[in-house]
Amino acid sequence: MRRAGLGDGAPSGNYGYTNSGYSVYEEENERLTESLRNKVSAIKSLSIEIGTEVKNQNKMLSEMDNDFDSTGGLLGATMGRLRTLSRGSQTKLLCYMMLFSLFVFFVIYWIIKLR
Repeated sequence: MRRAGLGDGAPSGNYGYTNSGYSVYEEENERLTESLRNKVSAIKSLSIEIGTEVKNQNKMLSEMDNDFDSTGGLLGATMGRLRTLSRGSQTKLLCYMMLFSLFVFFVIYWIIKLR
């Protein structure tokens, strides 16, 4: 059984594909393969860049988390000091308000008495 283009008279390099139209398909396959190869390499480089960016973002997030933890500790200590300050000075504050009220009362009394 003989195929078309494959015989004694066929050139030895292309196996008779030129005569039967297979070379057009082969060239198109090569072109598509090259296009696919370019797209795959572009996707590969893009995924490598995405991986690098993700690593950088994760590093930045962990640093920010550490900063927030230290700020939270500092804020908690400050709030504790404010609570201590407010608990201990309530009686002093009340005495100061009473003295101020008495002072204002005497000043107003003295102003009214001078008229």
